[in-house]
Amino acid sequence: MNELKERLAALGLSSEQVDQAVETVAEFVKEKLPEQYQPMVDDMLDGKTPDISKLAGGVLGKMKDMF
Repeated sequence: MNELKERLAALGLSSEQVDQAVETVAEFVKEKLPEQYQPMVDDMLDGKTPDISKLAGGVLGKMKDMF
């Protein structure tokens, strides 16, 4: 997330504008995702690695368990 903020700041945006831009984009992305995936966006914004096993209805996590 810091890299994104640095890139936005390099465009001449103030710290407040950077925060607003990131929040606006995050809200836009979350509106386009099914509700169960929206917390992944929040995790990414918090610098966490999202749990991708939830993708595709948990199929990825089930496949991981097969190996």
